[in-house]
Amino acid sequence: MALVKIEAIIKPFKLEEVKEALTDLGIAGLTVTEVKGFGRQKGHTEIYRGSEYTVDFLPKVKVEVVIPTDLAEKAVQAIIGAAKTGKIGDGKIFVSPVEGAIRIRTEESGEKAV
Repeated sequence: MALVKIEAIIKPFKLEEVKEALTDLGIAGLTVTEVKGFGRQKGHTEIYRGSEYTVDFLPKVKVEVVIPTDLAEKAVQAIIGAAKTGKIGDGKIFVSPVEGAIRIRTEESGEKAV
């Protein structure tokens, strides 16, 4: 069976809800990375000690999962449902095909590895 990698860039305070939504689908493993970036939001301006400065890169969280292709649409919808606030900066989801996966400990490959 084919595998896909889903990468979701979300607001940090939505991480727990996204994790629970994916766990409810039976997705057992995920990787989380603290990242910084900007899109259309292009950061914002803050005032610190009387000086105005621009915060270009905003803190985000990247959640990555590798799952069977047949679960991809449900996973994407679960992430949207858990991460969406309806405000600018909610994030993005990227879905990519995965050519292979190997579990190092057992050398299992493909779907068995994830």
